[in-house]
Amino acid sequence: MTAFAQETDRDPERGEPAGPVRQEPEHGDASPPPGEVAAEPVWRSATARDALLMWIGSRAGMIIVAVYGILLVSGQNHAPLLERWKYWDVDLFRKIAQFGYDGDPDLPPDPGLPAIFPGLPLALRAVHLVIDDWTLAGLIISFVAGGVAVVALARLADLEGPTGAGRWAVLALLLCPPAVFLFAGYSEALFLAFALPAWLAARRRAWPLACALAAGASCVRITGLFLAVALIVEFVVSRIRRDGWAGWWRGLWLALPFAPLFAYAAYQYTRTGNWLAWNHAQETGWGRKLVWPWDAFRTTWDSTGGDEGFAPMFRMEIAAAIVGILLLLWLLFARRWAEFVYVGLQVGVLVTSTFYMSIPRSALLWWPLWVLIGRAGARRRSVIILYATVIGPLMVTMLMSFMNSSWTG
Repeated sequence: MTAFAQETDRDPERGEPAGPVRQEPEHGDASPPPGEVAAEPVWRSATARDALLMWIGSRAGMIIVAVYGILLVSGQNHAPLLERWKYWDVDLFRKIAQFGYDGDPDLPPDPGLPAIFPGLPLALRAVHLVIDDWTLAGLIISFVAGGVAVVALARLADLEGPTGAGRWAVLALLLCPPAVFLFAGYSEALFLAFALPAWLAARRRAWPLACALAAGASCVRITGLFLAVALIVEFVVSRIRRDGWAGWWRGLWLALPFAPLFAYAAYQYTRTGNWLAWNHAQETGWGRKLVWPWDAFRTTWDSTGGDEGFAPMFRMEIAAAIVGILLLLWLLFARRWAEFVYVGLQVGVLVTSTFYMSIPRSALLWWPLWVLIGRAGARRRSVIILYATVIGPLMVTMLMSFMNSSWTG
């Protein structure tokens, strides 16, 4: 953390030296502020090329592990390659895409389906028009969406500085233990493909673009609600610290990311008569409800000594919760209020659930963490070396666990 103490001497919402208030340009939010150079086009950016190279290379590595690694370790998983990627939530996304929220008519209704937002099932349904296999369609969506996400992450970290932070931020994300969910047909990659460019656009004060992208993120996960709130904070803080209130009407765009959330709630109301069907599905389908944080911790802690199949993952849940809390403390110290709100709302919800569930997977969405590690690695190469050698092997472990159909978050 001491390596970042100088943050407080810079504009904590942008990573720039604090200085006189600058007026926003008159001709469009996407124009660079006075004195700034326009952003380099993506197709000419060495950082973007490196990010895509790491993304493609890491996907190839995961395929190698999927084909050979499991057999070498366990010698028991002889399922076809695609079959190894259709476990757990992957099948739930497929079920919604194929049959809708009423589920397979030949099976009992699944009360937990409304907990899943429609963004990925709709994308699956569209891709399925040309790709007959549902699992392969999900893998293709995650591959394309993940490529968009890592390029945006690299550019965001480079915007924060120093030079080279973008590459290390991407590497940190790809080596984190739950990175398998960026490969599988889960919603994290698609969410990040909308959310990271949205945040990058907000940093550049392109508010219409930022809010339109955030609306896309709101179609994919409930996390879009937290992103929408964080964008409001980012807008207000940027106005107070740099831009003033000229052109305040651009803030009206900030209502746009809430529209998909309301639309989904209205749709579920027509089905169930309940405006909070999402929350009800969490309780009835997933056994999760709001409890005191100490009760949630105690329940999770007691589970770490239970069944061998789940105990290691509950330990990982606790570790991820600790990382989230430490990240929040850093964001508070650095006065990065918008990121603090974005991560804080997620951590707050996750640690007040009946038990800790999917916190490591949710950490994939905490891009301030990956930017922080990237910036640390750009300043001190030893940081990224230690991260890669200590944390990287855990990613392989979780990948093999997923491929063996074990619960991995």
